[in-house]
Formats: sequence, C-alpha cells, structure tokens
Amino acid sequence: MKHYRQELWFEVEKRRDLINITPRLEECLAESGIKEGLLLCNAMHITASVFINDDEPGLHHDFEVWLEGLAPEKPYSRYRHNGYEDNADAHLKRTIMGREVVVAVTDGKLDLGPWEQVFYGEFDGKRRKRVLVKIIGE
Repeated sequence: MKHYRQELWFEVEKRRDLINITPRLEECLAESGIKEGLLLCNAMHITASVFINDDEPGLHHDFEVWLEGLAPEKPYSRYRHNGYEDNADAHLKRTIMGREVVVAVTDGKLDLGPWEQVFYGEFDGKRRKRVLVKIIGE
C-alpha cells in the first residue's frame, strides 16, 4: 500500500472565510500516484474546519448568517474562554462545521457527488494555519 502526506498552508486576511480547496486536493492526489484508496483532509487548528458542501455564494452567505446566529463573534464578554483571547466563537463554529473529511479515491479521482466540493473554513483568521492531506491506497 502506498501513502502520501502533504500540508497545505493558509493565511486568511479576514477573520472568517470559506475557501474551495478541491483543486489543491486533486493536485495532491495526482502527485501521489494513488488510483484507489482514501484521502483524509483535516484542519490542524481548533478554529478552522474542513467540510464538504456546494460551492454556491448564496449558501456561503447562509453559512455565515447561520453560524453567527449560533455563535456570534461579539460581544466578546459573552464567552468565558475570552479571558485571554477573543475567539471562543471560532471554536464553537469549528465544532459545528467539523474537523475533517474522508473522500474515496476511485480510478485516480476524488469520488465526490455532482455538486460536492471540499472547503477550508476559517473562523479566526489573520494567522498562518495548516491542513493535513493524507492519502493511502494503491
């Protein structure tokens, strides 16, 4: 069995953003040479997420509104965690959106549904963070 590991680095200039990373995962898969197996992709920071959904701007806006309704950024004083930091909301948003995805690899391609794309969700940006890509198979 072959294996491949790569780190993708992000430095998002705003506090929150959703970035389609599907093309970068496809590059990793091509580089790996693996034709059949599994691709694991996970955020290596507790205030960022990796998830699968549709790449549609209206939906991305809806995510922002929904997440802000569940865990508003401000007032910072509403969160006990914010004694030393101001990112408690980002921790909660990450918990909701998830840490990682696993995608089947079939015939050298990501086995995604018709509208599925993989996203990096940043909820506490303005600093460098990484995402792990691990591919195993043959």
